[in-house]
Amino acid sequence: MPRSSPGSSPRKLPRAVVSPFTMLAVAAVLAIAVAVAGLAYWPRGDRGDGARRSGTEAASLLGGQGLAGRTVVLDPGHNGGNGSHSADIGRRVDAGGFQKECDTVGAQTADGYPEHAFSFDVATRAADALRALGVTVILTRYDDEGVGPCVDERARIGNAAEADAVVSIHADGGPSAGSGFHVIAPAASPDGGNGGILGASAQLADLLRESFGAATGQPRADYLGEDGITVRSDLGGLNLSRVPKVFLECGNMRNPGDAARISDPAWRQQAAEGLVDGLVTFLAGTGGSGPPSTGVGAQGPVPRPRTVT
Repeated sequence: MPRSSPGSSPRKLPRAVVSPFTMLAVAAVLAIAVAVAGLAYWPRGDRGDGARRSGTEAASLLGGQGLAGRTVVLDPGHNGGNGSHSADIGRRVDAGGFQKECDTVGAQTADGYPEHAFSFDVATRAADALRALGVTVILTRYDDEGVGPCVDERARIGNAAEADAVVSIHADGGPSAGSGFHVIAPAASPDGGNGGILGASAQLADLLRESFGAATGQPRADYLGEDGITVRSDLGGLNLSRVPKVFLECGNMRNPGDAARISDPAWRQQAAEGLVDGLVTFLAGTGGSGPPSTGVGAQGPVPRPRTVT
């Protein structure tokens, strides 16, 4: 540092002037950096202290802004009117290289609680939570009294919306001795049409497996699949999808323990939260770019489910 000349006053450095606006801008940049750093650890569920970070907790770091413009389709399985319209749900439709029934009645617990009511309840709970985070949510059906829609139409709804992710919500009707949940990811369909979504769908399945189990305490299925994941090519909803899609089988309705949980509204809320956590983590990981372009948007507006009276 140079010395001042004899007899002269020491030179004073000019004091930096920082406006309040500059301070606010710096604070905003730092907040965004912290949020991004937190998001980088989302998929691992690790906050650094060993505690699990939920998708909704991580999303709150950005105040939901990071999810604005993202679209999710929730597909509650079956429908309340299917049982009284066997001819309609029994008709054959394209399932991605073969024909399959339009839909089925679904399973139910020994006490008569039906899968269609369970799936619709979980879907509406999850939809509310996702919308609160800024996500656009489309349901394949908006009540539990109609018929269908058929499996091919359910796939078209997700495609037409160019959804970032689609989850079909179900509860299995497996052997009563088996318990647990599993996520179904698509295998290559017989017609080869879903090849572009296999990788992203597998990632979505893996994230949902982790988040759903953590939120609900439900074990992974012990009667099928591999460590909570099954891969299938016989489901029209997966074969015909052109956007990332999986099925979530939340439990086995024929198992007494699973049935008790499925019938409990508090547990269904946990199931919805686990679903939301996995979806938010997946949406964060895709970086806001959406699925690969498929041209399906040219099909026009999202079709409304058909109700047969």
